[in-house]
Amino acid sequence: MPAMMRRPAALALLALLLPGAAAAQPLRARYEVHALGSVLLELEARFELSEAAYRIEAAFRTRGMAALLVPAEHFSRAQGAFTAEAAAPAAFVSEGTWRGNRRRIVLDWTNRDPRVVELVPNDASEDREPVPPPLQRGTVDILSAFAALTRQVDRAGHCDLTAPLFDGRRRSDIATRSAGRERILPWRNAWHGEALRCTYEGRLVAGFRRDQDRARQEEPQRGTAWMAVPYPGAPPIPVRIDIPTRWFGTATAVLLGAEPIQRRAEFGR
Repeated sequence: MPAMMRRPAALALLALLLPGAAAAQPLRARYEVHALGSVLLELEARFELSEAAYRIEAAFRTRGMAALLVPAEHFSRAQGAFTAEAAAPAAFVSEGTWRGNRRRIVLDWTNRDPRVVELVPNDASEDREPVPPPLQRGTVDILSAFAALTRQVDRAGHCDLTAPLFDGRRRSDIATRSAGRERILPWRNAWHGEALRCTYEGRLVAGFRRDQDRARQEEPQRGTAWMAVPYPGAPPIPVRIDIPTRWFGTATAVLLGAEPIQRRAEFGR
């Protein structure tokens, strides 16, 4: 998500399993993000999850008022394996343009510890305090955290989970909690039906911007996600997310549709 979405609030998902994993049908999901009566973002996510592994992809572009304020296009991908306790990422790529400037982050992991392979712009660290190596250890990327959440909901029926996040520049903690089941009512062409309500809270713990107030950056960012199976045989995915934003108040991401796809389908990147 762009910075105005005050990460973590993320959406996203999928494709490609580790050898030998029991394959699940890949899934494509299409979302819109609304605020102040207009569409801010269009997002497409692709998930493939198995008992052993995951791959998640997501691509978005800003629209309407958001495109005028912050023109942006972005693609991200994560893949890894599931352990008994959590997701163990192997690789993460995040790239796109932000107000006309190219951005790219490439991470990989060895023994659960991340390594920054590529960072564009590479001088961006001057704008932020460095994340100490001890705080990087044992972290995951945001898409891997989402894969773990999807697995938790699918296996246990609840979303009580915590994850330490690292995106190459920032270190944050995110926690999700179950808040009962609700029925999402019909609205325009968005998905509707019964869903598990999950509250989430994200908090930045390192990698603070040097030119912004530290106390404000430490404030927790809270939102709500609703998880449901979009069609029989699919994994639970977000069907609605309320996201705190900097300029638009609470934005709402809604699922427009989801369908199975062939495993070889790609974003073209």
